Amino acid sequence: MAQTKMQEYWSKNIRYLTILLSIWFIVSYGMGIFFVDALNNIQLGGFKLGFWMAQQGSIYVFVALIFVYVAWMNKLDKEYDVDE
Repeated sequence: MAQTKMQEYWSKNIRYLTILLSIWFIVSYGMGIFFVDALNNIQLGGFKLGFWMAQQGSIYVFVALIFVYVAWMNKLDKEYDVDE
């Protein structure tokens, strides 16, 4: 792979990671710690939303982020012809 193509590939990879890690930060710290009091005013299945996000919801989001990253990287690998 040419050097410029490799730099473009890694630049997009870092952009994807930045987006996904930002979502991870917002969900884990924002919804679980910083905004928990505001979220607790909302009920979800009989539980306060802040509590639910800290205990269960964040896990679902983290697993979803893994699948999104895999899909994005498979697409990026095919775009730059580095797929298996």
